[in-house]
Amino acid sequence: MDNIIEAKTVTKVYHTGTLTVRAVDAVDFSIQAGEFVALVGPSGSGKTTMLAILAALLSPTEGSVFIDNQDLSKLSDDSRVRFRRERIGFTFQANNLLPYLTVLENVELMLRLNRRMDKAGHTRALEIIERLGLQDRLNSLPSQLSGGQKQRVAIARSLIHNPSVVLADEPTASLDSERAFQVVRIFADLIHEQKRAGIMVSHDLRMCAFVDRVIQMQDGRVVSILNSRAEIDEFIACV
Repeated sequence: MDNIIEAKTVTKVYHTGTLTVRAVDAVDFSIQAGEFVALVGPSGSGKTTMLAILAALLSPTEGSVFIDNQDLSKLSDDSRVRFRRERIGFTFQANNLLPYLTVLENVELMLRLNRRMDKAGHTRALEIIERLGLQDRLNSLPSQLSGGQKQRVAIARSLIHNPSVVLADEPTASLDSERAFQVVRIFADLIHEQKRAGIMVSHDLRMCAFVDRVIQMQDGRVVSILNSRAEIDEFIACV
């Protein structure tokens, strides 16, 4: 299988006065198409900084990130913005749905931003909304949705423009256990079926039940990578 994401000796250093902080320290890993990976670790471990680097929101101090064989460090500022908009999908804890747009309009937003809104795109939006069980909420505003429904809209929006990479930052933090499991299960199924490379940052290690691998960070470094179902299940059982 092809590697969609490659992080090569990625390091991010911050300087504050005389203090130097290595938020990410020589991180290496790769993620393949159709693979859903959890990035876990305690607060301050570097996982959120690493996610921002993968999202092309931050540039590493050292090392390189490749997405679809594109070295992000070689992109101009304008090309970086366009690459992020076209090739990366996002799902956040806070949903970031536009409150004045309906469910359908929120999902179609990425198509419009990428100037790909056509009949086929509209059909695809309807299909993914139905797949997520929201077909009866097409014209609802975010204020009329439950927390789980909002997250499912956010998942649909993150996938609608066929990105290579889908990044989820604490997507279940505001949900109860039942809705959290439902959201992550659907997310994992869609990533596998559509052959995306998916990364989820989560403090709720129970969500690792739906991922293919677990990358554990501490003090900016990768301290373990769990590659098998047995390793992941044992890890979940110990927390």
